[in-house]
Amino acid sequence: MCLAIPAKVLSVDGPAARVLIGDTEYNASLLLIDDVKEGDYIMLHAGFAIQKVDEEEAIETMRLLNEVAGYGPES
Repeated sequence: MCLAIPAKVLSVDGPAARVLIGDTEYNASLLLIDDVKEGDYIMLHAGFAIQKVDEEEAIETMRLLNEVAGYGPES
């Protein structure tokens, strides 16, 4: 099974970006998508940004992933 995680773009340097997932920063390749800028949200899979998403969708996806992982408000 493949899983992509929503991430907020902190900075862009050519074909690479620094992204934030939760409280942790990661490097991401932007070779697969165009027109990514600081403040955008992307779906990150295996170190590659595979699509842009809006902030609302990113937040909801992360909420659902946290719930499935047992980090939801019911825990």
